[in-house]
Amino acid sequence: SVLAAFWDHLRRLGLQDFPCGLGSWNKSRFNAHRSPRRGQPGLGPKPARQEEAVLLDEESPGALMELLSDRHSPWALPPDCSPQDQHLREMAVLAPELVHGSNIFQVFRSLRITGKGVEEVDKGLLQFQQLEELILSANQISRITSANLPRTLKVLELCCNAVGDLQDLCTQPPPELQHLGLGYNRLCGPLQDKYLTADFWPNLVSLDLSFNNFTDLLGLVSQLSSLQKLRILVLQGNPLALIPTYRGFLVDSLPKLSILDDIHVGPDERRQFHGLARQPELMRSEARVVVSVGEIKGVPDPRTLQQLEVGSEAPVITYSYCVTYEF
Repeated sequence: SVLAAFWDHLRRLGLQDFPCGLGSWNKSRFNAHRSPRRGQPGLGPKPARQEEAVLLDEESPGALMELLSDRHSPWALPPDCSPQDQHLREMAVLAPELVHGSNIFQVFRSLRITGKGVEEVDKGLLQFQQLEELILSANQISRITSANLPRTLKVLELCCNAVGDLQDLCTQPPPELQHLGLGYNRLCGPLQDKYLTADFWPNLVSLDLSFNNFTDLLGLVSQLSSLQKLRILVLQGNPLALIPTYRGFLVDSLPKLSILDDIHVGPDERRQFHGLARQPELMRSEARVVVSVGEIKGVPDPRTLQQLEVGSEAPVITYSYCVTYEF
């Protein structure tokens, strides 16, 4: 589940271990400054006075932070770690009570869990009451229940998963969501088209449906046209993108689009395709694909036959090949 992957990741960060967390290396900065509620440790003295309060057998905040930032330090994070991880480690030095226990859920505005084999988006996510961005790319999620998503979400990225049905996601979706990323999944039209309307996503600005299996361009556009705030749309990689009038039809049908398939939609392009949306008869249900074979490996070189001596009685060998294209 997402929450299990989250706790596993935190354990790897060592937020409660030296030089982070609370311990003998910084106890004087926090033990004497308790919060009046529930006995939680407070923030301690102001940063300007922290150095003065350090005892001889303790480490200063600056020294502890240096252990995190120095790339030669055994406590430094790998160079490819996320800014979020680095921020959590620094917070665990300067204000360790904020990343202890359930307090940590209030710290996150953005949560990124990618490539962790996550299959379930569990209700534990509801503990992130301030969460605005949730990135769950490159996992194994096939279904996602909207009731388990924080209502504060503005960005939901599910790229490279196995989502094939949007019904559960659209039962009670986050009302303020502005970006929905569903690229590289298993969505098929027209069954899923009905879930891509303003009834479910009234504030959607950006939508990524790339590399799925949408085939009905007319049906999809009729649903997307209700998204009045939609400005960015990605549909490349779907079969419908092979239709000759694909881009022109979308540009004219969705006049508020600013970017289509990562390409800016300019005034000249709008004038060029003006009126195409009123001519659906130009939409053909077929596409032409040109396949060019540039190189073939593992095939015997026929030029070796020319090395035989003239008049030799060597047998003549004939090769035949079959190339199959599967669409």
